[in-house]
Amino acid sequence: MTAPARVLVVDDSATMRGLITAVLNADPDVTVVGQAADAMEARQAIKQLDPDVVTLDIEMPNMNGLEFLDKIMRLRPMPVIMVSTLTHKGAEATIAALEIGAFDCVGKPHPGDPHPFAGLVDKVKAAARSQRKFIITGNKAAASPAAANANTASEYRAGRKIIAIGASTGGVEALITVLQKFPANCPPTVITQHMPHTFTKSFAERLNRLCAPTVQEATDGARLEIGKVYLAPGGERHLQVANPTAPCCRLVDRDPVNGHRPSVDVLFDSVAELAGRNAIGVILTGMGRDGASGLLKMRHAGAKTFGQNEKTCVVYGMPRVAYELGAVETQLPLGSIGEEVLKAAALRKEGSE
Repeated sequence: MTAPARVLVVDDSATMRGLITAVLNADPDVTVVGQAADAMEARQAIKQLDPDVVTLDIEMPNMNGLEFLDKIMRLRPMPVIMVSTLTHKGAEATIAALEIGAFDCVGKPHPGDPHPFAGLVDKVKAAARSQRKFIITGNKAAASPAAANANTASEYRAGRKIIAIGASTGGVEALITVLQKFPANCPPTVITQHMPHTFTKSFAERLNRLCAPTVQEATDGARLEIGKVYLAPGGERHLQVANPTAPCCRLVDRDPVNGHRPSVDVLFDSVAELAGRNAIGVILTGMGRDGASGLLKMRHAGAKTFGQNEKTCVVYGMPRVAYELGAVETQLPLGSIGEEVLKAAALRKEGSE
């Protein structure tokens, strides 16, 4: 960007609008060009100010953030960052917003938070730089995933491989796309998605409803089983895999890695050590470089590795760094990744892989 990212802040709370504005205006590469208290004001402000990015509160009077986001994505697609309360209700609404086409999300700070809206500035700048065409994605699970994968499940035979996936910005849409290709008897799959800690449980529940395998938030000691997908809980601990004789999830207390906890690198490192060539690594859309070095370790250990291509990424950050490091063996558009990963993880013939 040669000019500062121009942002419209939409929130029914004057205090919250002021706080968001102060955080954003503190960075010279961002400028808040306007504020709005509800959807009607926001609609007029978008027409008059033509912002690069909108921050949008989930809960507003008259028309809530989800309804307004839906209208934006249908009538004037643009990058929108959702601002949500860190509650179960707020988390469910945020996951729905990310499916509709929101660029990313941030949680509202709690009283006394020393770093309110941490990460918001970086997300706004990434949203402004993004060349993504913002189009409404809608509910991609209108048809039953279980029914859609019934034939695949009857024919598919999982080998002994473990699938590990890492994602960040844009990962909600990407993971739904990948996992809806998985049959109910998919290989055991572990995922780290950068997301606030109160959002991952709702996201796991959403994935479980939309996809044929059983998707759950990972718990310490959970055995890795065929037909199950384990999503790292956000915020507090890293997800690893452990125990070569009976592979299981491990949640470990460590400092953030690459600024993230859970970190994709921590997951990929553990999969490289535990499974070696009996693993498959996948790196999807996201800001930064988390997961790139871990994916390289997986490839050096003999694992098959896949990366999402630039054209289909919301942010071609993590996959780009991994590709440039030589960590990505095969780069594919998002819509092809699920099928190709399954092929690589399938039992090749009776009694072998």
